[in-house]
Amino acid sequence: MKPFLTYLFILLIFQSCSGQDGSHKSNKSTKMSTNNLEKATFGGGCFWCVEAVFEQLQGVESVTSGYAGGHKENPTYKEVTEGSTGHAEVIQVVFDPNKIAFDELLDVFWTVHDPTQLNRQGNDIGEQYRSIILYENEEQQLIAQRSLREFEASKMYDGNFKTQIVPLDVFYTAENNHQNYYQTVGDDNPYCTMVIKPKIDKFYKKFHDKLKPEYK
Repeated sequence: MKPFLTYLFILLIFQSCSGQDGSHKSNKSTKMSTNNLEKATFGGGCFWCVEAVFEQLQGVESVTSGYAGGHKENPTYKEVTEGSTGHAEVIQVVFDPNKIAFDELLDVFWTVHDPTQLNRQGNDIGEQYRSIILYENEEQQLIAQRSLREFEASKMYDGNFKTQIVPLDVFYTAENNHQNYYQTVGDDNPYCTMVIKPKIDKFYKKFHDKLKPEYK
């Protein structure tokens, strides 16, 4: 009995975010910039992880978890995690470029995931977890391409970057229970303590000066 319980515990610790399904249909959102705010859309593994980091940055107005880069209209979380939609789990960041620039967001993006891994991040495996930047316009495209070259040349990671840089077609908002996941669930899910927390700790060390006051 004890070996079985030990095996079960390990499974709980290393479960991917695909172990949580949603109960609400996703809503479609098209790309848009309003007033002085802009949008940036990134995927770097499980969207719970990436969302938990970017929502703490000064100049970020909101972060929404969702799906993009695939062919299925109005995908559900279950469909995306099954790998049949072509979509990646992504976040869409609404930010004030007067407070934080797009290339600064990219600095954080490269730091909190491993862009050399193809169609995975750690134990989260599948094209839905791929490294991807979906640009809004030509300016974002050029900045992203330059940033990738610079970080790849810096040898921060051992290997060539596998990150896709593609135009954003449509962003689909994920179900409600996937929004603000880390802040809501936290220690109640072992995935948060074993996978998300180390990413946040790494983020704090390098970008503490960019945190919103409530996170310092």
